[in-house]
Amino acid sequence: MNRTDRLYGLVEELRAVSPRPRSARRLAERFEVSVRTIERDLAALQQSGLPIWAEPGRTGGYVIDASATLGPAAFTVDEALAVLIGLGSLRHSPFRQPAQTAARKLLAVMPDRDAAHARALASRVHFLEDEDDTVVPAEFAAALRADRVVRLRYRDASGADSTRDVEPLGSIGKDRQWYLIAWCRLRDGVRAFRGDRMLSVEVTDERPPRRTLRSEDLAIPSGRLRSVIDD
Repeated sequence: MNRTDRLYGLVEELRAVSPRPRSARRLAERFEVSVRTIERDLAALQQSGLPIWAEPGRTGGYVIDASATLGPAAFTVDEALAVLIGLGSLRHSPFRQPAQTAARKLLAVMPDRDAAHARALASRVHFLEDEDDTVVPAEFAAALRADRVVRLRYRDASGADSTRDVEPLGSIGKDRQWYLIAWCRLRDGVRAFRGDRMLSVEVTDERPPRRTLRSEDLAIPSGRLRSVIDD
């Protein structure tokens, strides 16, 4: 059994007996590997975000939340490299933190040899960045996914500060800048707010009304919009 199959097998074995614990020794016997290998595999699964914990004591062992599953991990080395490059390009974006954990999860569930190969190849790929690259607030991502009205302190291109309540509608990335597209209650219309000009982002408890974002509302002078997910 290769490592990927064993990782899936470990998850299913723990789910089958949950909420009872299963010892590392018994799992090692089940999969015909050493206890150390099992412990390393379980650590990789924990690093990938699965809710696995150890219960101490003579009758203790490892327990998993029975609803947990391990997502597909049958990436080729080239596919993994492409994913790592894509995630690495988000280092200055509002999605940098989940991008970093996603990269760790990807490598954690790949076979050791393939993960090492993908990591080595990725280390040869570099981004040429400006020294004064700014970092977009991580709260930008929270504003995008929350489906709530957001109170935004913003500094516009002229340097003027304002506080606005906005209703997030989407996001656009262009030339390594990230824009929050939102209905601005102050201006009573759709506006684009550049991430590096956000001074603070506060997600309120208010749910905004349902709005439909049309391409003509964006008034983009040039270029073509493309979704992250190609059909």
